[in-house]
Amino acid sequence: MDPQWLVWAKRLQAIAQTGLTYAKDPFDVERYQSIRLVASEMMAAGSGEGSADSFVKLLSMDVGYATPKVDVRAAVFRDGRLLLVREKEDGRWTLPGGWADIGDSPSGAVVREVKEESGYDVKARKLLALLDRNLHGHPPIPYHAYKLFFLCDIVGGNARAEQETDAVGFFAADEIPPLSLTRVTPAQIARLFEHFVHPEWPTEFD
Repeated sequence: MDPQWLVWAKRLQAIAQTGLTYAKDPFDVERYQSIRLVASEMMAAGSGEGSADSFVKLLSMDVGYATPKVDVRAAVFRDGRLLLVREKEDGRWTLPGGWADIGDSPSGAVVREVKEESGYDVKARKLLALLDRNLHGHPPIPYHAYKLFFLCDIVGGNARAEQETDAVGFFAADEIPPLSLTRVTPAQIARLFEHFVHPEWPTEFD
């Protein structure tokens, strides 16, 4: 779970973002901007990373009614081994995936992400899990996010690292390399292998 200070800060940010979307009175706009600043100060102080101004800039990028962000991840198996890519950002491994873009369908987003990060063409076959990121042991981030895990089948392409990744590989359950925990956890990887062994299992959700 997120630390309590971050839970409060995210709630304040959601109130500020939604309020700024609908507020017309200049005094109300000023109040909601002040609430966003308080949330930013809490995040800066609690995380010890960056200044309040940097968090204001980051949080101001989201507009409209505040809702959770959507992170899509692909479980792609070949000969019982799972496809992982290594992130340039932290040098650790993860499932291909990332934030869904506006205009993407969930399955379309995961297909695009796999191609961009691994070089493989895939087809999404089944939604294995829809999880609340806050409930599954990830390091905290400023956003509330849902994670969608799709089982995907390779239909073409070849292994090719791209802009955000520098290596591509398939790994057995007992040889998983160090993971990028902000993106995927060991428990999630283990659960995906279990889903692979039990295709009759239904979709999991929080």
